[in-house]
Amino acid sequence: MPNLLNKEQFGYYSFGLVIQFSRFFSILITGQALFVTPFYTGAVMRVITVNVNGIRAAQRKGFFEWLSTQHADVVCIQETKAHESQLDERLFYPDGYHCYYYDAEKKGYSGTALYCRKKPNKVTRGLGWEPCDSQARYIQADFDGISVVSMYVPSGSSNDEALARKLSFHEQIMPHFKSLRRKRREYIICADWNTCHKPIDLKNWKPNQKNSGFLPEERAWLDTLFDEVGYIDGFRLLNQDADEYTWWSNRGQAYANNVGWRLDYPVITPGLKSRASAVSVFRDQRFSDHAPVIIDFTD
Repeated sequence: MPNLLNKEQFGYYSFGLVIQFSRFFSILITGQALFVTPFYTGAVMRVITVNVNGIRAAQRKGFFEWLSTQHADVVCIQETKAHESQLDERLFYPDGYHCYYYDAEKKGYSGTALYCRKKPNKVTRGLGWEPCDSQARYIQADFDGISVVSMYVPSGSSNDEALARKLSFHEQIMPHFKSLRRKRREYIICADWNTCHKPIDLKNWKPNQKNSGFLPEERAWLDTLFDEVGYIDGFRLLNQDADEYTWWSNRGQAYANNVGWRLDYPVITPGLKSRASAVSVFRDQRFSDHAPVIIDFTD
């Protein structure tokens, strides 16, 4: 496992002052918020994935201030909903990161991004087929021996045509996932998969068995990905608890009552199984209708 960390023992961040008051904790003081965060995790590599549902909206809600406290090595972002030309360099290119945006042709729609502390050997945008490329749904960073992917799977919930497009995306991308397993490197695929795998992954699973996001055919596709192709749900590897969700409807009191769905998770190759050490969903502050997922790896 390559060490991608570039951690500082103390210092200033672009969004505020970090004060270390013990080996294990620091305080970030900003104009908007105060965060208490573990300063040393023991991780060799930390990856964060989050669907921001609009990178500009997430910025206004304090996403980048929070991110500066997390010591992530790679940040995988989905649904940027902006063209890079619309982003202020002072706000959307966090200090200490090499930032790679992949913009959909349609403004205000889809889009993915990667922030990497260590400069990747190679960055790949797209897979060479539609609508994956025009909607900017896949971006990959290659390092020595390991690759990290940010991916946004289409939603199928709006109508039958949307579901057909999602299932077509499943069919088209599965050969790619199979081909990755034949390569001599490890993969961390962070995505808004837009599907819950098991009943434990959503609050109201029984009435949702006929809704996209928990349809039998969608779940069967994940069965194939995990059971036949050999990938591992990195979250469930480390956390088998119920009521662990990453998306909540904006209707009613879904978030307050934790009536959610686990749609966002890191999927890893078997060579990383013994190195995955911790995983969590960050819920102390909301940046979008999705919550960030944080996974750590050790040597």
